[in-house]
Amino acid sequence: MVFMSEGDDGMNGKGNLEVPKKPVSNKKKSAKERLLELFALFGKEDQVLVVINADPDAIASAMALKRLLRYRVKSVTIAYPNEIRRLNNVVMVDLLKIPMERLHTIKGGDFTKKVMLDSQPCHLPCFENITFDVVIDHHPATKGWVAPFVDIRKDFGATASMLVEYLRAAGLKPSVTLATALFYAIKVDTKNFEKKATLADAISFRYLFNIANQNLVRKIEQSSFRRSELNYFKTALNEMKVSKQRLYAHLGRVPSPDMLVLIADFLNQVHDIAWVFVSGLHNDKLVVIFRCDGYKKNAGRLAEKMFQSIGSAGGHRETARAEVPLRNLPPEMQDFSTRTLMRLTTKYLR
Repeated sequence: MVFMSEGDDGMNGKGNLEVPKKPVSNKKKSAKERLLELFALFGKEDQVLVVINADPDAIASAMALKRLLRYRVKSVTIAYPNEIRRLNNVVMVDLLKIPMERLHTIKGGDFTKKVMLDSQPCHLPCFENITFDVVIDHHPATKGWVAPFVDIRKDFGATASMLVEYLRAAGLKPSVTLATALFYAIKVDTKNFEKKATLADAISFRYLFNIANQNLVRKIEQSSFRRSELNYFKTALNEMKVSKQRLYAHLGRVPSPDMLVLIADFLNQVHDIAWVFVSGLHNDKLVVIFRCDGYKKNAGRLAEKMFQSIGSAGGHRETARAEVPLRNLPPEMQDFSTRTLMRLTTKYLR
């Protein structure tokens, strides 16, 4: 429960945030009210584990939360389960020197509080056995889990924008490194504001503009492909089939699902294409990437219809993803190909 006395700005005489004293009504919470409720969950002796599925938005958000909790808890550790392969992300982590650890090397019992950012507990199997105290995300809310503090605002273009609100409510100006990470994250998740975003995303972006190092942002953005990855583009171009303004390509085995994302985004630039479906096999899973313009279309909903009964699936109107263990595929889908992808999609897109 969050408390705030009438007319109280949440600060004590020393300029520090205090837990407020009167119940907040059910009206929409302000940024400061959310911040106070978040801070109320943590104590000086807490060792905090921040769990993310590492991408620019999640990484930047984790950095921001670590800054928020720096003097309020004993320690903050950022951990992620996925291998970071996409070159932009590798460059971001290396250039900004972001300290993170692999989730499988972490002992959950060593931490008193656990936080999830830019995701939800049911998004990956490795998250399901972790009890989270805090979940902050901008994806549509899912079911089957609870947490003492939940802040899900699906209209936001980036979780990073939400964390900028928390920083500003706490009166904390981000360092150049943190501002650069948050700025880049908002650019990526909103696709330079070509995707759905709120005024709050724009405000956060503008606030960060003069703090972030734009040269570092450009260096991260321009590091897109390794030479060895060009072969997968060749495979996609050879495999692709087009029907009814829908482009399909199955790449077979890939070193990372991020390769599928890069190719789907590339093919989504083709004129007169309304849908792009790119699939591949990685770590005994079928991964399918969905892209469309979002106009009278909903990629996330289509992904759920097609794959949620046999795997994990979801996303936004314009972008979505599905991951299915190969053992869950029905017999007719075991020998998966571009034509299999076409037949399956056609069944759900009339």
